Order: sequence, then structure tokens, then C-alpha cells
Amino acid sequence: MAGLGATTVNFKGGVGSASATVASGHTIGVLAAVNPAGSVVIGSGPHFWAGAFEHEAEFGGLGWPNRVPSQALAPVTKAGRLESTTLAVVATDVRLNKAQLKRLAIMAQTGLGRAIYPVHTPLDGDVVFAVSTGQRSLADPVLGLVELGTAAANVLARSVARAVYEATPLPFAGALPAWKLQFRS
Repeated sequence: MAGLGATTVNFKGGVGSASATVASGHTIGVLAAVNPAGSVVIGSGPHFWAGAFEHEAEFGGLGWPNRVPSQALAPVTKAGRLESTTLAVVATDVRLNKAQLKRLAIMAQTGLGRAIYPVHTPLDGDVVFAVSTGQRSLADPVLGLVELGTAAANVLARSVARAVYEATPLPFAGALPAWKLQFRS
């Protein structure tokens, strides 16, 4: 079961999802298993690095803090090697060829940088895949892909934050806290 033992440096991780419909009417959905070496919250929380991309109150409604404390910018990670990775799949209803799907995954991976700090460390094995149902065509293969990829990055950032926001605690002593139990009790 993906995400069961997933953690960030300071909170329980897990599996999160989000979606969006872009202006052209195409849909982007992301499913992410979040187990990074870094943090998904600014400092010790409660604000999420992805706060600027939140829709409604899908991960607490706190938005971006008035000020980011300087100590929050220090890179803090889990200590162990081969313990961390964030995996994501981006799905769209747009018919894309192999090269376009690769570009969509590359653009979507930017969302990890919007949601995890630090990200892509030597302790992480982050991977983003892209798939398509092929139900709809792009009106413009270049600008349409720009629109999809930009939305995919934002949706991936939201998925990462939602994974931590919705995580439930592990049932043993010494386990990292769940965000909701820490800040919404």
C-alpha cells in the first residue's frame, strides 16, 4: 500500500491527489506518493510550501505566511539514504505522443520544487510519470502543452500538500505526527 510508512522530515507523509481543468477545457489530475527527505511545511509548520497554489481550503486554507522565517530556509532532511522518494503520475484527457508526455512530466516535476524543501536531494529518488487517456486533441500542440504543463506543476504541488494534510498517524510510539492532529485539534 503506497504511502503507509511515508514521512517527510517532520510530519507523516502519504498519498495525495488533486486535479484542475485548464482554460481550454482539458483536465489534469495528479496522484502522488509523498515520502521526501525534505519538508512540505515552512519550518515546523503550519503553512505549506505549496500554499500559494491551494484551491479553496483543500489543505487547511492557511495560504502563504506573512513572513518566512530565515531558519525555515536551512536545508533539513531525514538522515537515512535510500529511504526517501516522491512518486507522481500526471494524467490528462489530451491525446499526447511520447515526446509530449515526456515534456508534460518534466514540466509537472516543477511542482515538487513548489511543494518540498529541499527537493531532489541525493537522498531522494523522485520520479514523475505522465499518461493520457487520448480522448481530446490539443488545438495548438505547443501553446496547449504549455498550458497543460503549467497546470500540471501547480496540481502536483497541491497533491503533495494534500498528502501531508490528509495523512493519518502511524499507530506506534515515536511516530511522526500527522499535520491535522498537530494543527487542527
